[in-house]
Amino acid sequence: MPSRRPVIGITTYVADARWGPWHQAAALVPQGYVDAVARARGRPILIPPMRDGLDETLEAVDGLIVCGGPDVEPSLYGQSRAAETVHLSPERDRPELELLRAAIQRGVPVLGICRGMQLLNVARGGSLLQHLPAVVGHQGHATRPGQFDDHPVRTVPGTRIAAILGDAVSIQSGHHQGLDVLGDGLLVSATAPDGIAEAIELPGARFVIGVLWHPEQGEDGQLFAALVDAAASVPS
Repeated sequence: MPSRRPVIGITTYVADARWGPWHQAAALVPQGYVDAVARARGRPILIPPMRDGLDETLEAVDGLIVCGGPDVEPSLYGQSRAAETVHLSPERDRPELELLRAAIQRGVPVLGICRGMQLLNVARGGSLLQHLPAVVGHQGHATRPGQFDDHPVRTVPGTRIAAILGDAVSIQSGHHQGLDVLGDGLLVSATAPDGIAEAIELPGARFVIGVLWHPEQGEDGQLFAALVDAAASVPS
């Protein structure tokens, strides 16, 4: 009998979608997330944003990916909305925050991607920079709407990210927000050339990592493989 593959839950976008003759609200996720988990020998399942049933959801998965998407509601980290914070997803914010906190408490391995990293920081009491160009003076983290840009990041020696990715890596980026105040217990584990935090982790946890880039946009699946390996080690 083949060994059981770890089940990796992936949170979903809430969006108007079209397929065939239909145009309806949908809970969906880009296929790249699903393919990346499958290549890493995980079993992907999709998690719609719901505030009830957290225990049942987390009992059904061995690991969790909190995927990308719109900005986090600023009131959740004690700020008023800036003029540039225009794309929000209130349907996702509180369900995903509660899911993240419960997953960390239960020791479920977590990988937060882009919005997922930002939400991880907020879940730990941190805050966000609402528009990076106003801080760093350039558009290099998101030059073209709807497309990703390459730029390098350097990892921090001794961190889990460094052990997974090495000293430096070229990443696919597409975000206009970043971290401001770092959340409780979190450690910055990679930075962009302009000093913006590009990865965070929670030391002492089985596996809690957030990256501000999109590792599902390529064939390099080291982060997904590390998540699946951590999920495989969780007692069933």
